[in-house]
Amino acid sequence: MVLEEALYGMCDKRKVARASSVRHGQYVNQRSGQSLVARSGMAQADLSLWRVTMKNVYKVVGSLCLTGALASQVMAAGGGGAVLTADPSRHFDEKGNPPSEYTVEFQNEMRSFLPFNDTRDFDEHKKGFIAAPDYKQIKAEDGHVAWDMGSYDWLLDGKDFDSIHPSLQRQAILNMNYGLYEVLPGKIYQVRGYDLSNISFIKSKKGWIVFDVLTSKETAAAALKFVNEQLGERPVVAVVYSHSHADHFGGVRGVVDEADVRDGKVEIIAPVGFMDHAVSENVYAGNAMNRRMYYQYGVLLPRSPYGHVDQAIGKITSSGNTGLIPPTRIIEKDIEELTVDGVKMVFQNTPGTEAPAEMNTYFPDMKAFWAGENITGTIHNIYTLRGALVRDALEWSKQINNALYMFGQDADVMFASHSWPRWGNDRIQEVMRAQRDAYANLNNGVLYLANQGVTINEIHNVYEVPESLQKQWAARSYHGSVEHNSRAVINRYLGYWDANPTTLIPLSPADSAPLFVDMMGGSKKIIKKAQKLYEEGEYKLSQEILNKLVYAEPDNQKAKDLLADTFEQIGYQQESPSVRNSFLAAAYELRNGIPTGSSTNTSGPDMTRAMATELWLDFLGVRLDSKKAAGKAFTINLVTPDNDETFILELSNGTLTNIKGFQEDDADLTITIDRADLEKTMMGKVSFDEQIESGKASLDGDRAPYETLKTLLTQFDIGFEIMPGTGGEQSSTERGAFEQAPAADTSGG
Repeated sequence: MVLEEALYGMCDKRKVARASSVRHGQYVNQRSGQSLVARSGMAQADLSLWRVTMKNVYKVVGSLCLTGALASQVMAAGGGGAVLTADPSRHFDEKGNPPSEYTVEFQNEMRSFLPFNDTRDFDEHKKGFIAAPDYKQIKAEDGHVAWDMGSYDWLLDGKDFDSIHPSLQRQAILNMNYGLYEVLPGKIYQVRGYDLSNISFIKSKKGWIVFDVLTSKETAAAALKFVNEQLGERPVVAVVYSHSHADHFGGVRGVVDEADVRDGKVEIIAPVGFMDHAVSENVYAGNAMNRRMYYQYGVLLPRSPYGHVDQAIGKITSSGNTGLIPPTRIIEKDIEELTVDGVKMVFQNTPGTEAPAEMNTYFPDMKAFWAGENITGTIHNIYTLRGALVRDALEWSKQINNALYMFGQDADVMFASHSWPRWGNDRIQEVMRAQRDAYANLNNGVLYLANQGVTINEIHNVYEVPESLQKQWAARSYHGSVEHNSRAVINRYLGYWDANPTTLIPLSPADSAPLFVDMMGGSKKIIKKAQKLYEEGEYKLSQEILNKLVYAEPDNQKAKDLLADTFEQIGYQQESPSVRNSFLAAAYELRNGIPTGSSTNTSGPDMTRAMATELWLDFLGVRLDSKKAAGKAFTINLVTPDNDETFILELSNGTLTNIKGFQEDDADLTITIDRADLEKTMMGKVSFDEQIESGKASLDGDRAPYETLKTLLTQFDIGFEIMPGTGGEQSSTERGAFEQAPAADTSGG
């Protein structure tokens, strides 16, 4: 795996294409494939192809998010990829179960409690519809399916699924918007259902101002083409990135040519801090975030009532080519007014809300408010399960309040980068207040309880959203969940410790679990009790003791299968797709193990060019094996003449550090290479040894530190184990940062 993939991990287009080609709409895992062949009539060749795909799809799709879904990055996003579908009338996994009587009872209680008589969202989500294209799939440049809206069509059959929380099913149906919509007659339009996010088109004097350009070049290009077909050909005169998650900037090359940006024909506008955060978010813990993202976004779950149904703010992310063209104008002030091609816009910077760099926009002449991703059809993540810095719920509430009083008093329409618009000032203020109060109550209510001694390990079972907010659809927690967001608030203010010394320096689960299993009388008694709890619908109690057993006996497949059954029922009952996906993905791995295999390397030139050399060097420090580095010390000067940058890399105390703008007079080694050439190594296209051999890089001094450093850096494996006993034999590939293997041919991807 090359360093660029380790940092940003773009999709493996070829393997995604293979996954998309599996016939019969069947989901086949490696262990159950033979029986499914006989059952479905799938050709043996197709099954063999699927097995190859399943060995690689984890690395293929999971790494997509790290552009920040992507979220990670995307991530607020992210995680699209192989289009895995299944027959909605039956479970895709032969070990899977239907919803239990207790799950059905829970879903029925939710149908009675929630305000399903309030159908205004359905009226709004279809308002302004102009046309839908005659296709449901969008192909990537190399031919694989980058987007498939049709894979969710079973949601429109009018059936209630007891394997889906009724509120989540409602949200999943609302997110089936597909096509071109008019937001403000003759002025503002949106294409929805082409990606996780929406792409918005503001009509200016000479062309289009495009707000948020989706994840992929291909989906953005298809959206622009469809708009021009329906409304008349107009050039793009400006692009606005609302924030630093890739599902909002990744498709920029599908709507503009970089040459036009350089020539000043197209302006690209973004909030202060955009480039830093678009590139750096999730780099340091990127491999771990990618792995965890498989759970949050349900990457390996087929699109099925028993699997992936929605991602709260859209269906899922696309898996085309992601790019980045740097902004030409940065919005730096808290409030800044700008007129572009006759369109007056007032920007509101909202750092530290849904993204570290984000902004809202008001169009005073149109009385239209663009809410970015700060106000959508869900309460968002304060803590995102893939892993990220905890967000500030109070600041988020305050920024919504600022928008409410600066713009919300006059706005006639509010639209955003996800979900659907709201029309009418009363409705706009209602939604803004609901979300403002939900974030504020989350912050204040959790701290109210924390100040009375409720801990991080209790808060999710104690804190309750006020019933008046529970009964408002705009305040339901889909992308986030009340449970993990409430724990995040305590973590932000008080950290992970609950102040009980028992939990301050605890044993690792694998070390403590055998004691519990022994004290409980062994595996047979535990399984018997857990089975009884499962049959009584006491799933959380069942998981408590089974989890201990699985850690103590990771090869006990009976225990893993029963824990998977338990996770499955808990997952069915979740309103948040992120929480649902996490339980269902863990259930799949407990039953079937983790598909493993090598991944084809791809490069992302836009992201690599935008990545600071200092950030790359920082990541080398993360990859350093301190034990191997013990007792070793050296200093290396790094010079990149073409951009006039200098660095010192110092290895000492088992730690690799760097500092920009300095050179050590007595350095052991000086490495000189143009930044433009270094980027090729960062992307894995050319090894550093090849750079030296070709004369692109020069070494002046003792070569030994360079050779030593290559032996000290670990290449992270994205397929590490999360649930015990699911990973099989773990392998670790080590390769020096200066010895990256060339990227494989991606056939135009």
